[in-house]
Amino acid sequence: MQLTRSGPIKIAVIHGPNLNMLGIRDPDIYGKDNFDSVNQKIEAHAKSLGLEITIQQSNSEGAIIDFVQEAMSWADAIVINPGAYTHYSYAIRDAIGDSRLPTIEVHLTNVHAREEFRRNSVISPVSTGQIVGFGTNSYLLALTAAKRLVEESHR
Repeated sequence: MQLTRSGPIKIAVIHGPNLNMLGIRDPDIYGKDNFDSVNQKIEAHAKSLGLEITIQQSNSEGAIIDFVQEAMSWADAIVINPGAYTHYSYAIRDAIGDSRLPTIEVHLTNVHAREEFRRNSVISPVSTGQIVGFGTNSYLLALTAAKRLVEESHR
């Protein structure tokens, strides 16, 4: 049986803790683009791909879990940068796993080439894939990947 879909693919983009400080926090590591300009790039790329997106950010673990759970009712996929929660939030991991949505984990820096503690992700095992090290472009690559995952699942 072939699945069909109508309307644009919908993606939840979720920024974790401290990402609202982009452009201020360690610009030599995280880049000089501020949070608003990063979101503008994400929105422009989503529009060019014909995607409908919602962007949310929180420094609170519970709010991020709420965003993931809310996405279950409307989104086709999730793009998430869990920030430092990547390394220890089993609660966010469980929410992503429970969502059963294709999920792309994103990091601006190559976490595998940084401090040892940043190399461990409890989110990766429940993610469809991980994109790291391309700065702001990590989000754009993730949107493209998420779109393809959804399209392929409906062929």
